[in-house]
Amino acid sequence: MSRMIRFTRISTWLLFFGLSIGAMLLSSFYLYLRPGLPSVDQLVDIRLQTPLRVYSSDKRLIAEFGEKRRAPITIEQIPNLQLHAFLAAEDSRFYEHNGVDIKGLVRAAVELVTTGSIRSGGSTITMQVAKNYFLTRERTFIRKFNEILLAFQIERELPKNKILELYLNKIYLGNRAYGIQAASQVYYGKPVNELELAQMAMLAGLPKAPSAYNPLADPQRALSRRNWILQRMRELGYISDAAYELASRAPITASYHGAEHELKADYVAEMARSEMVRRYGDDAYTDGYKVYLTVDSEKQKAANDALQAGLEAYDHRHGFRGPLGHLDEDTMATGEFDKALGSYPTYPGLIPVVVTKLSGESATVYSRPTGETTMPFDSMKWAREYRDENRRGSEPTKPADVLKVGDVVYARPQSPAPTSSEADGELPETVAKPFMALAQLPQVEGALISLDAKTGGIEALTGGYSFEESKYNRAIQARRQPGSNFKPFLYLSALEKGKTAATIINDAPIVLDDADQESIWRPENSGSRFAGPTRLRKALYQSRNLVSIRLLRSIGIDYTLDYLKQLKIDTSGMPHNLTLALGSGTLSPMEVARGFAVIANGGYDVTPYLIDRIEDSRGNILYAAPSVIQCDDNCNDLAASSPTSEAGFPAIRTAPRLADKRAVYIMHSMLRDVIRKGTGRRALALNRDDVGGKTGTTNDQQDAWFSGFNHQVATTAWVGFDTPRPMGRGEYGAVAALPVWLDYMKVALKGAPPSYMPRPNGIVTVKIDPETGERAAPGNPDAIFELFREENVPAQQSADTIRNQDNGDAVMPQELF
Repeated sequence: MSRMIRFTRISTWLLFFGLSIGAMLLSSFYLYLRPGLPSVDQLVDIRLQTPLRVYSSDKRLIAEFGEKRRAPITIEQIPNLQLHAFLAAEDSRFYEHNGVDIKGLVRAAVELVTTGSIRSGGSTITMQVAKNYFLTRERTFIRKFNEILLAFQIERELPKNKILELYLNKIYLGNRAYGIQAASQVYYGKPVNELELAQMAMLAGLPKAPSAYNPLADPQRALSRRNWILQRMRELGYISDAAYELASRAPITASYHGAEHELKADYVAEMARSEMVRRYGDDAYTDGYKVYLTVDSEKQKAANDALQAGLEAYDHRHGFRGPLGHLDEDTMATGEFDKALGSYPTYPGLIPVVVTKLSGESATVYSRPTGETTMPFDSMKWAREYRDENRRGSEPTKPADVLKVGDVVYARPQSPAPTSSEADGELPETVAKPFMALAQLPQVEGALISLDAKTGGIEALTGGYSFEESKYNRAIQARRQPGSNFKPFLYLSALEKGKTAATIINDAPIVLDDADQESIWRPENSGSRFAGPTRLRKALYQSRNLVSIRLLRSIGIDYTLDYLKQLKIDTSGMPHNLTLALGSGTLSPMEVARGFAVIANGGYDVTPYLIDRIEDSRGNILYAAPSVIQCDDNCNDLAASSPTSEAGFPAIRTAPRLADKRAVYIMHSMLRDVIRKGTGRRALALNRDDVGGKTGTTNDQQDAWFSGFNHQVATTAWVGFDTPRPMGRGEYGAVAALPVWLDYMKVALKGAPPSYMPRPNGIVTVKIDPETGERAAPGNPDAIFELFREENVPAQQSADTIRNQDNGDAVMPQELF
C-alpha cells in the first residue's frame, strides 16, 4: 500500500513538473512571439486583392484585369445553407470554441488513424483566417504556434460573424477565384444567393484542396467530397433527409465561366487599363478600383457593329482569298474534326468550319460549337476569286465553284428571319433552322471615334476589326493622311482671313515645281474634271482639289500652319508645301475627330477623355472628370478660381475659344451642304438637316475617311490597310468610310432632337450672283442666299459691272490665277 502511495505521489509530482515545464515553455513561446504578432485591427482595414473592373457610363461591365478574381460580399448576403455547408466541411463547432477546437483536433486524429486520411481538418476557421491574412504557408512549429495565438487574439477582438465573413472572402477556391462570390461566378455563372444545395456543398468542398476536389479537374473526387459534406450537413441537422437524398443524387453542373462582360469594348478597356497602371502602378490590378468610362454601351455596340460590317462589306467587294487550309483524307475519313479545327483561331462572330459535303444548292459544314450545319449557296455568291485590289474572278454559279470538301473556312452563324406568322406570335408549320454564311477575316482595317462635342468625352471608340486579331489601336495610334477630310480646317482658316463662302477661285489645271521631289507636280481632281471659276462653298461640297491648292497659296502656308496650331491640331506631321491643301500631312483618327468636335461645338477647345470617374474598393470617389465650361474671355481667371473636390482633383476645366464663332457658323452651313448636295449625299439616309460632314480620300485610295457632326456630337470613321497600299478603284471615302459612320450615327442620333449651332451676332444673309460671288443686282433671277460675316459682305454691284456681265466680260476676283 505504501509502495502504491509512493508511486502515486511520484507520478503526481512528475505530472505537475511536466505541466509546469510545459506551461513555462508555452509562456516563453508566447512572451517571445507576442511582440511580433500583428494587430487584429489590421483585419478590419485590410485590402483584399480585388481586380480592376472597367464599366461603361451606364454601368455595364467591360473588362476585369487582375490575377485574382474576387468579389467581396457581406455575410448577410450569403444564404444560411451556404454558411452551414462551409461549417460542416471546415469547422462545425465554429460558434462554440474560442479559436482552437480541441475536440476538432482529436476528431481529425481519430480520422487519420481509422481511415488513413483527414476529411474534416484540424484547423478552425479562425485559425485559417489567421494563416490566410497574416502568416506564410511554411510547415513549422513556430508558424503553427503563431497561428494558434493569433486565433485566440482574433476571437477576443472580433465577433464570430465578422471572422466567418473574412474567411469566406479570402479563401482560394481554384481557377483564380478567391472568395465564395467569385467562385460561384466561375463555376456556375451566377451569384451565390442563386445556388442550389448541391452546388453550395460543392463549393464548400474546395478549401481543403482546390485542385484535388475541383469539379472541373476531377469530377469524381469532387462528387465524393460534395456528398460527404451533404452527409455531415444532415448529421448536424442543417438539412433534412429528403433534402440530402435529392442533393446527393444531383449531377455535377459546374463549368468554367469567364468574367461576365456585358459590353465588348476591348480597345477602350485597354486604354483604361493603361491609364490606371500609369496612375497607380501594379496596385491597379489588386486594390479593387472601379473605373467608369464616358462610353455609352448602346453607342459602343453600334460602333463595333458598324465597323465590322463596313470592313466585311469592303472585303466582299474584292472577293474570296481562298480557304484557310485543307484537312487530309485520313481526317476526313475518320470524321475527327475537333482537334484539327482547334488549331484555327476564333474571332467574334467568325468560327472555323470544315466542308464535309457539297450539293448543287449548299454545302454541309462542321464546326466544334454546332456540329454539322448547312451553308446555303446564297451566302457564297459574293465569293468571286480575289486576284488583286481591282480584279476578281467570274461569279460562282454553284458551291463547288467556291469550296471543296475538306476546305477549312470561316463562317458566321446566322439565324433565319422570322416568318410573318412568327412575327404575329404564331408558330410556323415548319421551323427554319440556323445556318452558316461563308465569311473571311478582313485584311483591311479601320477605326471609329465618337466624341461629345462640348466635353470631349469619348462616347464610342473601336480601333480595329478584332482586338483578338490585333491589339493595335488604330483610333489613337495610326497616323494617316486625312486627304480631303482636312479641307474644313483649311477653309475655316480662309474664312477667318477674310475669304467668304462666295469667294470665287478657279478650278483649272495647275502645274507646279515640286522642290522636294525635284519634279513637276500636276495635281488633279477626282475624275480629272475641272469646273472653272467656283465658289468656295461649292468647291468644298464637291471636294475640288485645285481650288484647295489655290486657296492655300492665296492665304499662305505659314498662316495656315499657325492657324492649325491655334486650333491645337498637331502640325508635326504637316508638310510645308502646297500638298498640305490635299491633306498630305498625317493625323490619327482621334486627332481628326477632335478637330471636327471643335467645329461642331462652335469653335471651343476640346480635350478628349475616357475616364469619367474612379472609385476605390469602398466606393469612395478618387477622381471625377471635371465639368467643362466654355469661355470666350477670362478663361485664366475661371481656371484659377476653379474649386477642387475633397479628393483634390479640379471640379472645372475651361475650354477657351479657338476659332471665330461666325466663321465656324458659316462652316457648319457649308459642311451641311456636303451632305445635301455633295460627296456625302449618302448620309441623307439619316433624314436630318442638322448634320454636316466631309469625305476624305488619299492618293490611290489608300485611306478613306468620313467625319460628320451636329452641334452635340462629332464622329470620324477611317478605313485602310495597316501598311498603306491601294484599296482599289472606287474605294472613296463616300464608299468605304461613310457607310460605317452612317450605320453608327443611325443609332447614336436615334430619338435625339435636332441640334444646330446658334446663329451668332455679326452674321448677315444676302443674295449673291452664283456665277461671280458678288452681291446680286436687284431682279437677278439666278440669285441665291449666302452667309457672310458682316465685315465681309460684298459690295452692291454697280451698273457698269452689270453691263459688263451682260456682255460676258464680268470682272472676276483676283483668285483666278
